[in-house]
This record gives sequence, C-alpha cells and structure tokens, in this order.
Amino acid sequence: QVQLVESGGGLVQAGGSLRLSCAASGRTFSNYPMGWFRQAPGKERDFVAAISRSYTTYYADSVKGRFTISRDNAKNTMYLQMTSLKSEDTAVYYCAATPRLVITATPKDYNYWGQGTQVTVSS
Repeated sequence: QVQLVESGGGLVQAGGSLRLSCAASGRTFSNYPMGWFRQAPGKERDFVAAISRSYTTYYADSVKGRFTISRDNAKNTMYLQMTSLKSEDTAVYYCAATPRLVITATPKDYNYWGQGTQVTVSS
C-alpha cells in the first residue's frame, strides 16, 4: 500500500507559476513509476505528466515545455513545477503511483491516488 498526499495548490494569475508536491509513505517510493493527472469540473481525469523509476519523463502535449515533473527518492516526494500557467490549467491535480514497470498515461493503470489539490488560474 502507498499513501499519497498532494500539496502546493492555490490561486495564481495567468502567466504565473506553482509547484505541487506529492509526499509518499508506505511501500518503497522508488519502486513505483509516478504520475500527475488533473480533472476540471464536468470533465474526465486527464494525464499531465509521468516519471519512471529511472527518471524518464513523459508529458501531455498541452503542458510540454511549461511543466516539469521530478522526483526525490530520498525524500519520498514527487514534484510538478508549473510555469506559464493558463486558465485552462485550472483543475484538481492528483498524484498517482502505478505498479507497472513502465510509465503510463492511462489512469486505470494507477492503483494509488492522492486526495487532490486545487489549482485555479485567473485570467
């Protein structure tokens, strides 16, 4: 079992930046590929970014060049640095861990989820 807790969300103006954190506890954090997803009101949960156990990263086209995913295995923490934020980035952001050996953009591949943190970008 892996427990995940997100933090760092908030209200920011368009063009601004935020850094989200995902603190993990339970089983060995470094064993899991990790991902960030987001869900806007009335929409499905969408893939944002993922990072493998060996630090390979993968991004949705909508955030490529603006967001950076990283992990610190010594701190059992994953991060999402978000820059040049747009109003369409407004959503609840979730971190997740998958037991698969490789990173994946499919939500159903992830077994463990945090409770989410709200990001609101005002235009």
